[in-house]
Amino acid sequence: MAQGYQLTVKLKNYQQGKLFLGHYMGKSTYLTDSAEISPAGVAVLKGKTHLNSGIYLLVMPDKQRYLETLIDKNQTFEVSLDTSDFVNKTVYKGSPDNDLFVAYNKFLLQQDGESRAIQADLKLAKTTADTAKVQERQAALMKKINEYRDKFIADHPGTILTTIFKAMKEPVVPPKPATEDSSFAYRYFKSHYWDEVDLNSDRLVRTPVLEAKLQKYFTQLVVAMPDSINADCDAMIARTRKNKEVFKFVLWWLTYNYESSPYMGMDAVFVHLVEKYYVPGEAFWLNDEQLNKIVSRAYSIAPNLIGQQAAPLELKDTASKAVSLYKTQAKYTVLVFWDPTCGHCKTEIPRLDSAYNSRWKQLGVKMIGIKTEGTKDEWLSFIKQNHITGWIHAWDPESTSNYRRLYDVYSTPVVYLLDEKKKIVAKRLGVEQLDQFLTRNTNSTVAN
Repeated sequence: MAQGYQLTVKLKNYQQGKLFLGHYMGKSTYLTDSAEISPAGVAVLKGKTHLNSGIYLLVMPDKQRYLETLIDKNQTFEVSLDTSDFVNKTVYKGSPDNDLFVAYNKFLLQQDGESRAIQADLKLAKTTADTAKVQERQAALMKKINEYRDKFIADHPGTILTTIFKAMKEPVVPPKPATEDSSFAYRYFKSHYWDEVDLNSDRLVRTPVLEAKLQKYFTQLVVAMPDSINADCDAMIARTRKNKEVFKFVLWWLTYNYESSPYMGMDAVFVHLVEKYYVPGEAFWLNDEQLNKIVSRAYSIAPNLIGQQAAPLELKDTASKAVSLYKTQAKYTVLVFWDPTCGHCKTEIPRLDSAYNSRWKQLGVKMIGIKTEGTKDEWLSFIKQNHITGWIHAWDPESTSNYRRLYDVYSTPVVYLLDEKKKIVAKRLGVEQLDQFLTRNTNSTVAN
């Protein structure tokens, strides 16, 4: 059975206050523990459960200054530190991992002067030749740092710092074989990107390294199309199956990243992840309430993904006459769910109307505005005062259309663009983005 941890911290400049122990979870940091500092300047952080491996933070009472420290298998050690110089005056007792970490940080500090000089000279460079010379120095400095890390990996196999250094490495692309095409470098780099990353242990979860690797891979190397992203997500998750903590972090990161993505269409990836991993119960860290919440969110998005057929809408116009989405014939239909009492809507609806009258109408666009909140009088008054003419203005007085669930309307305004067959081709776009989309697609259609 794993023992707990005990970190004895001796602080030269403190005789009271509270010392905090934090840890990374990706790029974010979280509180792990805290301990009072005695009059002798000693704080003892201890617990009965072993800490997960990673980079931890010894945070001073002012919560501004901190020292990074490595925690791996050995979790009972002492550290003496002086806040006037964390690098040169920190001494560990009983922690070989941190002795090595201190040596590395001292090495980096020795390169700091050259690094600062390079950055200053880069700003002062006036010609291409000047820039090239500075970049040569920058490359030489990076080569020196990489050589240090490579030697460390060779000399200290199995250590947590070696795991971190190996994960920070990137594939070196060999010369392109004569039989290969111009995409060789990209394909090689992508296929070997995870070669040096240990996903079978949880050492990288509590460091910023794994999240940085994921961020670069999914923003720079994966084709930005939902089907391609889904395939790469599944392949990435498959690599994590041997370690629960890595699986948990990677699945969480992918889910959050694509649920909150600012790019249109990425919600399809979120839905895919929820359906494939959360619905079958693989998110073991969630309780029933948390799981139900995320599954419900995915199910509210699923009916209105880009490429899906828009759900039918049967509504009433301002004179209580029937309005049917599918009986509204148009090359493009812009659906706008809006609220006359919403501040953002008060700005965006006139802007949408202006773009419609000046350009979109000529492109075969019809506008259907659907009231979500506010009274009928407020709605009609806003339409009249802002001269929103030419639109089909509709609402659902009997609440029979279920538009909120079908179109995921939880805030306003919400904009959808439908094609001639009422298939969703874009959604949640601002006026400028919608204008660019319509102009580009119409010009493309004319060219073809």
